Amino acid sequence: MGFRLSKIYTRTGDKGSTSLGDGRRVPKDHPRVEAMGEVDSLNSQLGVLLAGLAEHSRQCPGLTEVIEVLTPCQHRLFDLGGELAMPVYQALDATEIERLEAAIDLWNEELGPLKNFILPGGSALIAQAHVCRSLARSAERRCQQLNAVEPLAGVGLAYINRLSDLLFVAARLIAKRQGVAEILWEAAAKPEV
Repeated sequence: MGFRLSKIYTRTGDKGSTSLGDGRRVPKDHPRVEAMGEVDSLNSQLGVLLAGLAEHSRQCPGLTEVIEVLTPCQHRLFDLGGELAMPVYQALDATEIERLEAAIDLWNEELGPLKNFILPGGSALIAQAHVCRSLARSAERRCQQLNAVEPLAGVGLAYINRLSDLLFVAARLIAKRQGVAEILWEAAAKPEV
């Protein structure tokens, strides 16, 4: 890797703009910067989930597989952030989407069909997986907003979409492997007329 940060602060963004990898300066609330920020938030929360999974994997070895599938996702999210920061840079390819789809299919076979809506919770790990899933959806919306004004090349949009699906299935798998019942949604009682 040739690029190293030698100075953390530059003071160039103090007035509300930032530089992209191509040298262009944009406002910090530009759709591209918003998308980069959402992807970064997701990556940070995914780190929290992975740390929790690692802590619990000693008592629950079935979580190791979840760690092995999700760990590369942090690196790919960093790649996606690079694609967003440097519009001509392409790091992701279709093999990453195929990897996520293979894990989703394998885990879904173990889980069986979903018969009701589920709520985030049951354990801290399950809830954190759902936090990551919802942040993936938020990052996807921000990327779609950017795509509407500056079309995105590559597979980033498909990757973030599939990652949210993977995180939903991961939450369910964590519940199963921890032996924790999923919290099923209960509809509100219909109001009396």
